[in-house]
Amino acid sequence: MAKSELEKMLANELYRAADPELVALRRLAQEQLYRLNHSRPEEIEVREAAVKSLFHTIGPNFEITPPFFCDYGDHIRAGKNLYINAHCTILDCNWVTLGDNVLLAPNVQIYAAYHPTDPVVRLTGLELAAPITIGSNVWLGGGAIVCPGVTIGDNTTIGAGSVVTKSIPGGVVAVGNPCRVIRTI
Repeated sequence: MAKSELEKMLANELYRAADPELVALRRLAQEQLYRLNHSRPEEIEVREAAVKSLFHTIGPNFEITPPFFCDYGDHIRAGKNLYINAHCTILDCNWVTLGDNVLLAPNVQIYAAYHPTDPVVRLTGLELAAPITIGSNVWLGGGAIVCPGVTIGDNTTIGAGSVVTKSIPGGVVAVGNPCRVIRTI
C-alpha cells in the first residue's frame, strides 16, 4: 500500500507539500495562528486555547508571545515551562520535540523542512523534512537557527545568532555559524 504524502513527510522521504491533505492541515494551523497572533494581550485564555489546539502536546505553564509562526503545529511536542518570545518560527514538517524548561529568545527559527540539493529533483516540487529534538533546560539565544535533523542536548545554551547545522551535546555553551561548542557548563 502506498504511503500518503503526510506519511512520507514524517518519514523524512521526498513528499509533495502541495498535496491536498497537507494543504488542508496547514490551513487549520493558520486558523489557530490567526487566533493567537491577533489576540489582545489580556486574552490569555484565547491564547492558551489556540496553542493547545495547535500543538500536538504541550505541558503546563507555557507562554508564547505573538507573533508566532509554524507550518502544522500538530508536529510540535513541548514539555512544561515553555517560553517562546516574539517572532519565532517552527517549520514542523516533521516532529519538533522541545523538552521541559525550554526558552526561545526572539526570532528563533527551527526548521525541520528542507529541499533537495539536486536542482533537477528540487524543480519537481518535492521536499524533505527531518525531526528536531531540543532537550530540557535549553536556552536558544535571539535569532538562533536550528537546521533539520539536529538534536540539542539537555542543559545547553545556544548563543544569539548561531546557526545549528549539527547536533550539540548536553551541558555546553555553543555559538557561531556554524554553531560549535565553546565550553562545558
